[in-house]
Amino acid sequence: MGNGFGPAGLSHITAPHDRTPTTGPALTFTAIVPDLHHYAGRGGRAFPLWANPSATKSNLQDGLLARLAILYGATIPAEDLLAYIAAVSAHRGYAHRFAADLVQPGLRIPITANAGLFTAAVKIGREVIWVHSFGERFTDPADGRPLGAPRMPVGERPTIPQDGAIPSSPDAMPETITYNPTATRLHVGSGHIDNVPQAVWDYEISGKRVLSQWFSYRGRDRGRPIIGDRRTPSPLGDIQPDGWLAEYTTELLNVLNVLGRLVALEPAQADLLDRICSGPTILADELKAAMAAAAGASPIRKSTRRRIAKQTELRG
Repeated sequence: MGNGFGPAGLSHITAPHDRTPTTGPALTFTAIVPDLHHYAGRGGRAFPLWANPSATKSNLQDGLLARLAILYGATIPAEDLLAYIAAVSAHRGYAHRFAADLVQPGLRIPITANAGLFTAAVKIGREVIWVHSFGERFTDPADGRPLGAPRMPVGERPTIPQDGAIPSSPDAMPETITYNPTATRLHVGSGHIDNVPQAVWDYEISGKRVLSQWFSYRGRDRGRPIIGDRRTPSPLGDIQPDGWLAEYTTELLNVLNVLGRLVALEPAQADLLDRICSGPTILADELKAAMAAAAGASPIRKSTRRRIAKQTELRG
C-alpha cells in the first residue's frame, strides 16, 4: 500500500477556524492543495499532513507519535493518526455530541487510550479519507478502496434513466436543481437522476448544502454562486460554456456516490465515537508534555509552545 495515500502522496485537513461546525463533518480532507476557504466556502484553516512532497516527513511533533506508540504498544504512522481523526470527527455526530463544548471555536479530538479502538478508528478513517479525496488517497484495492472515484454498491447507485438525460443544448442549460423525496429523484433542469436518498440531498457542511453549492458554479445563472458569507463572486464566473457539459454529469454522479458513501459510514462513526468517549482517553497534557520533551524544551520555549498549541487544537 506504500505510504497509504496513493500516487501523489499529499493530503490536507481543512477545518473551520473562526466559527463552530454545526452540521455535517467537522473536518474535510482533500488530495489537492486547498485555500483557507475550502471548508464550507468560508474562514478556515488548512493542515497539510506532510512537510515534503515525497510524504516522508510529517508536520506532526516528534514526541506525539512516539508517545502513542508507547501507549498502544505498536508503531503509529502519521497517516494512521490522520485516519483516526477522520473517523472521529468527519461526520455530523461529532458536532452534535460536542455542540456545547464547541461554542468556543477550535476542534478538540478525543484520543482513546484503547489500542483496539484506535485500530478500529484507523480502518474507518482510511475509508473516510479515500471517499473525501474521490479515491485519490488511502487507496488499497484489496480492502475495497481502488484508485478512482468511489461508487455505491450495485443496486444503490444513482442512475440516469433513458428519459432523464440532462440536455446539452444552450437553450436547455439547467437553471435549477431540486429534489423529489417521494421519487428519490434529483432534478437538474429538465433532466433527472434516480436513486438519490434524502440524506444525500440534505448533506451539509456547516449549513452549506453540498449539491446546491456544487450546482451554483455550473448552472445557467452564476451571478451569485454560493461561495461564502462575504466573498465577492469572481469575474471568471462570467466565462462559462453555452450548454451543460458531459463532464458536469460525470462530476455530479461522482459527487452523489461520494455523499452516499459518507452517509453510509456515519452510523459506524457515531458508534465509534460513543465507545471512545465512554472509555479511557489520553489527557491533552500528557501529549503536550511528550511533544515538549521531544523538542528538548524544559521549560517550554515560546516558539515550541506556539507549535504545540497549533497541533493540539486538533486533539483533546
